[in-house]
Amino acid sequence: MTPVEAERPRALLAGASRRWVRLLPWAVAFVLCVVLLPTTIVVLTADYGLNGGVASALAVAQSAPLLLAVVRPLHAWYVVFAADVAGALALLGVDFEQRLLWPFPPMELVGYVALCLALGLRERRRTLVLVWLATAGANVGLGFAAPHGSGAKELLFTILGGVALLLGGVLRERSEVQRRLVEQETISEAERGRRTLLEERARIARELHDVVAHHMSVITVQADTAEYRLAALPPDVREEFTSIAATARESLGEMRRLLGVLRNEEAHGELAPQPGLAQIGQLVEATARTGGPVDFTPCDAEVPEAVGLSAYRIVQEALANVVRHAPGAATHVSLSVSRPADGRGGEQPVAGRGGERLTVLVVNEPPPEPPAGPLEVGGTGHGLVGMRERVRLVGGTLDAGPLPDGGFRVAAQLPLTEEDLT
Repeated sequence: MTPVEAERPRALLAGASRRWVRLLPWAVAFVLCVVLLPTTIVVLTADYGLNGGVASALAVAQSAPLLLAVVRPLHAWYVVFAADVAGALALLGVDFEQRLLWPFPPMELVGYVALCLALGLRERRRTLVLVWLATAGANVGLGFAAPHGSGAKELLFTILGGVALLLGGVLRERSEVQRRLVEQETISEAERGRRTLLEERARIARELHDVVAHHMSVITVQADTAEYRLAALPPDVREEFTSIAATARESLGEMRRLLGVLRNEEAHGELAPQPGLAQIGQLVEATARTGGPVDFTPCDAEVPEAVGLSAYRIVQEALANVVRHAPGAATHVSLSVSRPADGRGGEQPVAGRGGERLTVLVVNEPPPEPPAGPLEVGGTGHGLVGMRERVRLVGGTLDAGPLPDGGFRVAAQLPLTEEDLT
């Protein structure tokens, strides 16, 4: 928003979602202006006996600013308040019946109450209090000059104006509180999603450390023992192996130092080997013991450890969601390795593993009975965030969503070749 837009006043209810609500203040102001303008002229001239020119000027000054009140109610109040006081003083110069209301005739009361309501919807408490004090002061001060004596009905200007100011202020503050609650809920939801994503990234980093550290350790050991395992190595080759071992050890040290930033006091028991495709069967058996039938199609292919770990976590999260949200539902879990199509509906008949992908599929049917209540209280609701982050980090794709019959499907494709792993 530019500074000019920030300073530009907004109409009352301009932030409403429905168009008719945004147009309502303009419609009310227009109707009041059209009705009060001729009415004020007629009443002041016919009933009170005021000069027609003076009555017309007062009518315009008391009614026309109501249109301005939609955008700048305080500026409109300055004009209307001064015109009402001037009208009361002008009526002191004419002889009118005692039954007529003074110092502010009924049509002036209607316009002033509407103006006070607009003020309450826009201005702060301090401004509203000052407006009411000015209203009460003018009303009481004019009461001392009442041509037919003063009574309770002469205080309607102060009473009704105060009620309108109070009502508008309450509505404005209630709307402000609701707006802030919505903003806070939106910010909290975004923060929960961001925190879940960061926690999942830290967990992935710890797991990938264990995977990469194993290979780096093997490189270090092989380079250090090369001169003992391989006979008659030239001196320059020995130096090369020594350099490789030193670089590998340095890389391991750097990785452990970086990992220390991601670890926290709650990260215990992380020294166990990371799971892979071979352990997915144990997840399936554990889920089946909870009461829901699970059909499992395993895959014995050799896959990179990072891919196997990601596949394990995806299946783990998908089966956990089945237990939480669809207890007892029949579930199908399948792992398979596929190659890209050759353009004729078949697989590419190429040697090696170029373009191969591991497909992870978890599909559950609708639960036999709707769950009586959530099995887990306080969940973040961001399980899919972790899945998508794992798939993204290995350069794969994820398709997850509900099925037409009420079930749910999670399908991930993870690349198996080094050039595809990103």
